Amino acid sequence: MQRVIARRLGTYAKPGSKGLEWGKLGFSYVPTKCWLKHQHTKPQGWTTKPEIVTDPNISISIFSNVLHYGQALFEGFKAFHCKDGKVRAFASDYNSDRLNKGADRMGMPQVPRQMFRDAVDEAIRLNAEYIPPYGSNGALYVRPLLFGCGAQLGLGPAPEYIFGVLSTPVGSYYKTGLKAVDALVMDKFDRAAPLGVGNVKCAGNYGADVKPSADASAKGFPISLYLDAKEHRYIDEFSTSNFVAISKDGAYVTPKTNTALDSVTNRVLQALAKDMGLKVEVRPVEWSEVPTLREIAACGTAVVITPIKSITRGNQVVKCGEINILQQLYNKVRALQVGDIPDKYGFHRVVME
Repeated sequence: MQRVIARRLGTYAKPGSKGLEWGKLGFSYVPTKCWLKHQHTKPQGWTTKPEIVTDPNISISIFSNVLHYGQALFEGFKAFHCKDGKVRAFASDYNSDRLNKGADRMGMPQVPRQMFRDAVDEAIRLNAEYIPPYGSNGALYVRPLLFGCGAQLGLGPAPEYIFGVLSTPVGSYYKTGLKAVDALVMDKFDRAAPLGVGNVKCAGNYGADVKPSADASAKGFPISLYLDAKEHRYIDEFSTSNFVAISKDGAYVTPKTNTALDSVTNRVLQALAKDMGLKVEVRPVEWSEVPTLREIAACGTAVVITPIKSITRGNQVVKCGEINILQQLYNKVRALQVGDIPDKYGFHRVVME
C-alpha cells in the first residue's frame, strides 16, 4: 500500500493545495499524509531506503530503551513556501549536526547528513499540500526523531533504532504580533546538571520541565527561566528557548554555557545582528546583570522571538523594556524565511522548485 502511495505522489501535490484554513493555524498538531522511517539494526546498520508510513501510530516493544531509559532525541525546523514559489527548508543542516552531536552523547548511531537531508526533503515533498502558502504566515514544521527500540532489559545501547521524519502545518505563534510575557525564575528546580545532557535535544530534558512549567503557569507565568545548577548565579536558558538580550551598550548578548542547547534560531539571530552592526557577545551572564539589560527575549523555532515583559525571582521583579532591536531582528528572520530578502548566509535549501 505504501509503495502504491509513493508512485501516485511521484509528481507531488502543489504547496497549500489541501485548502486548510491557513490563517487559523496555531502551533498544534494537524495530521498530515505520511511520515518517513529508517530503521537501524545490528550489524546491518540503517536501511538504505526510507519507508513511507501513513499510520501516525507505531508498534514497538514494551521493553524498548526509549520507554525505560529515555534514549531519544528530536529536532525541529520549518519549511516555507517562499515568495518565488519554491519550497525551502530553513537551516536544517544545523539540525542534522545537532542531532548527531546528541546521538554521540546518548550512545546512538549517527544519522548520515545525506540520509537526513534526503529523508526530510522527501517528507516535505510528500506532504506538500499541507505547506501553508506564501503570505499566510505559516510553515510546515518538520520534526526529525531518533530513538532506541527493540526488547532489552538492562541499561545499554538499544538493539534497534528508528529515525523518523514527522511534519505538521503551523501558523504564527502570536496572531496579533509578538506578545510580551512574564517569566519566573526556577530556584526550586534545575534544568540540567553540569556535564549532563542539557546541551543536547534529548527527550528527558523536556520531561523534567513539565511540572515546573505547569506550576509556573498556574501562578500566571507562561515561561520559566533557569539558572545554572551549581551556583544559581548565571543564566542558563528558558524552559524550551535560549535567553537573548540587548545590553545597555547595544550589544546582542546570549549566555555562554555548557548546559544550554545550541539554538539554531540563536545562530541565525547572531548572524543577522552582526550584519546590523551589532556587537555579538556570547559570554556568561550573571543574574545580577539582568536588571541592566535593555531588551530580553526567549528565542526558538516555534516563534523565533518571545519578548519578556518581566522576570520574577522571589520578591524581586525585574521589569524589561519593550523590544526594539530584537523586533528588527525578528522581522529580518521572518523576511529571510519566506524569501522576501536574499539569503546570503546559505540557511535555505530548495526542496521543491
